[in-house]
Amino acid sequence: MNLETQLIFFFSALGAFNSTILSVYFLFFAKPKQLSNYFLGGLLVVLSIRIWKSIFFYFNPDLSKTYLQIGLTACLFIGPLLYFYVKSKLQDPKRVLNQALYLLLPFVVLSLVFGLLYPYTKYPDLWGLYFYKVINYIWLLFLILTGLLCAPLFKKIGNKKQQFDYHEIWIFSVFCGVFLIWLAYFTSSYTSYIIGALSFSFVLYLTILLIFYKRKTSFTITEKKEKYASNKINEEEAQLLLSNIETVLKEEHLYKDPNLTLTQLSKKIHVRSHLVSQLLNDNLHKNFPNFINEYRIEAAKKLLITDKHLKMEVIAESCGFNSTSTFYTAFKNITNTTPGKYAKSKLN
Repeated sequence: MNLETQLIFFFSALGAFNSTILSVYFLFFAKPKQLSNYFLGGLLVVLSIRIWKSIFFYFNPDLSKTYLQIGLTACLFIGPLLYFYVKSKLQDPKRVLNQALYLLLPFVVLSLVFGLLYPYTKYPDLWGLYFYKVINYIWLLFLILTGLLCAPLFKKIGNKKQQFDYHEIWIFSVFCGVFLIWLAYFTSSYTSYIIGALSFSFVLYLTILLIFYKRKTSFTITEKKEKYASNKINEEEAQLLLSNIETVLKEEHLYKDPNLTLTQLSKKIHVRSHLVSQLLNDNLHKNFPNFINEYRIEAAKKLLITDKHLKMEVIAESCGFNSTSTFYTAFKNITNTTPGKYAKSKLN
């Protein structure tokens, strides 16, 4: 291989290799254990398979048709896994899991059935002319569905009053990255087949840089907050700090710990406790217990609707309350009704 070919191989393979490592991390080691991490890990797996196939086929056109079939089959799952990854980040994970199982299991069955009945080795024209197009359009369909889910994020673009938080940067980057990879493959007949692999490497490293920049920016802003803690936190900085708090509370479910303290929460987001207290008191006009109880009550409201068989003491304990009486008091203060009446109102 000449130098140009070696560079193309290096940069395309580098992204695929790192994606493989990241997929293992999200599937087995990422904490806390979240449904979204499994979808992201699965998405990286199928993308890696697709990219590795592209690299090997580009440099070895005589590659076995079986590998081509595996690569194209992996493409069938890119769109659905992207869709459910984003959905699990934005909606109730339990409901999303059921929806994913109903959709992904038929996809698995269909891919196995068609793969066994019409293998690429015997039906290359069928795969090259028809299956390839169907798979790409299914991928596009789920890109559109995912784009609809991301509509609130797109509205934030160019809006100085609303900023992307760390959690939203991930969603936006993954969606845009997968879209660019689809576009690269869809237009490969006009450019080059290896463009898909190269674009994947580019997107992967651009996403990493964006996440790194966002985290660094967030850290810098919180440092400034601490320095000027004697002054009232301005609205923009307050929103960023509150976004960090909400992300930690939702992703790690800290509010379910009945002994959670202001100091513990502050350590999680790497700011001083008096700064968090200042945010809650001055900007939200709430004290820490009431602020945390709002998260607990939201979790309780979901359980009252989805798990009607659960006893009140079980719901109270699972949502972070030390006792049923404390749960009833907090529920009444926040919703102006009792848990029982709330549950009945949702049945009507």
